[in-house]
Amino acid sequence: MLPVPGLRVEGLYGLEAFADMDVLQPRVYAVAAKVLGAWAESKGASIAVHYRGAADPAEARRRLGPELRAIADAEGLELIEGKMVLELVPQGVGRKGAVVERLATDLELRAVLYAGDDVADLEAFEALDALAASGAVTLKVAVRGDETPQELLDAADLEVEGPQGLVALLRQLA
Repeated sequence: MLPVPGLRVEGLYGLEAFADMDVLQPRVYAVAAKVLGAWAESKGASIAVHYRGAADPAEARRRLGPELRAIADAEGLELIEGKMVLELVPQGVGRKGAVVERLATDLELRAVLYAGDDVADLEAFEALDALAASGAVTLKVAVRGDETPQELLDAADLEVEGPQGLVALLRQLA
């Protein structure tokens, strides 16, 4: 979908190479079905339960959390939180920050820009801080939206308004 020569795309927190968690689908989908407006999404290496569609998202999170935590604990998984989503992921596996570090090392990058809009992007920002400490030029971009967490905005070097703001920034840098 992105026919750019030399472009490498990483997704799903860098977890694509890990075990398929489809075996957990029935249990996780059953938990999501208990909360009107919540829905589960299998991503192969993780399973997410979104609750932004619930009438009271805070109450939905409160109801979903304990049951999903129990599944995570029983299966040796980690339960991570994002913008109105709870996600079961492999435990102890580096995610966004590890991907940034790996790509920077593999490609011998001297400059790295990372843009994000969710709590999980803080790991990547921390990786950029480590790269900057070792001499790389880095730019941490927070993509502002209605649900962008304040801690991400606070950690950013630069904020842009939504995806269109990020596209405008990238065009300026090209």
